[in-house]
Amino acid sequence: MIETPSLVDQYCHGVLRTELGLGTFEAQLIPSAGPPAAGTTFFDTQTGFAVRRWCPPLLGLEPHCPPARYLARRRELGVVESGRRLLRGSGIGTFLVDTGEPGDITEPEELARAGNAEAHELVRLELLAEQVADTSGTVGAFLANLSGAVHHAAAGAVAFTCGADAGYSAALAPEPPGPGEVRGAAGRWLAGRVKGGAVRDPVLLRHLLWSAVASGLPLQLHTGAGRPGPGGPVRLTEFVRATEGLGTRLVLLGGHPYHRQSARLAAGFPHVYADLGVALAHTGARAAGVLAELLELAPFGKLLFSSGGRRLPELHAVGALVFREALDRVLGGWVGDGAWSWRDAERVAAMLAADNARRVYRLDERG
Repeated sequence: MIETPSLVDQYCHGVLRTELGLGTFEAQLIPSAGPPAAGTTFFDTQTGFAVRRWCPPLLGLEPHCPPARYLARRRELGVVESGRRLLRGSGIGTFLVDTGEPGDITEPEELARAGNAEAHELVRLELLAEQVADTSGTVGAFLANLSGAVHHAAAGAVAFTCGADAGYSAALAPEPPGPGEVRGAAGRWLAGRVKGGAVRDPVLLRHLLWSAVASGLPLQLHTGAGRPGPGGPVRLTEFVRATEGLGTRLVLLGGHPYHRQSARLAAGFPHVYADLGVALAHTGARAAGVLAELLELAPFGKLLFSSGGRRLPELHAVGALVFREALDRVLGGWVGDGAWSWRDAERVAAMLAADNARRVYRLDERG
């Protein structure tokens, strides 16, 4: 077995505090715009099969047990105890938590206690703007308060993250918008928004992104993969090129099925890193093949583990355990073939599991 240190989960969300039935549980397994095909459930996916493989033993059941049996055991233990067992069984020692997920979700400190781990906040830029808008009466006050909020957040968070959908491609234009553009966009958004409404204006999104770049904190970018229409990390190329040399590290999230694009950008630009999370967690039994592809394309110091877990502690556990198994299959196989030494395999495994994230987010400087 390839030995790895305690994992740094460089991108995840909190977990639901509420108990779930079979239908509501399976609806959280994968992103979907609609119900599963007739006669099936979302357990009939690579993610669903991975949950049934890895999670039942953490709750005292046999692997691959039926979903109904698994959820009955989950209810028997209760949402707190089952979450504790799953998170602690993941081997994750540090969570970096995007706090922009809606719903009755645990805060970073709660996730840390449940997992017997550390946790740090990832500040969602769109949510920050929405919070500022709720307490700002005019455009001028909003923009001044937003500048202060970004500065204040940068003092406590480990990174900014952006998960915008609508207008996102336009938001990644390779230059910051001018002051007049920003005031106009802010005025339109404030005038038309309902309280709690998301930031979707591309000019305002661009302003948020470039404000984050100016802060010097790492900036995580959702690549849009898996959404309708043109997608993939390649569309970020001009923004990536424009931010080179400015001192901000970019981390590309959620690249699957365009994970090769993320790896190429990480290889081509010194300030760009690629996330392993969804590319492995959502491919389940095929994760080793996907990991091998990423290792072909990107320098090993540019790849970072994440579980990508959200809402279900099962997804944090599966992300971590699938990652460890994929590492063992790929690196252990290369050692067995004589291509790598054990020492090098374990050094690279430690880089992907924790060391790269500790360096990118300067976690050791935080004590």
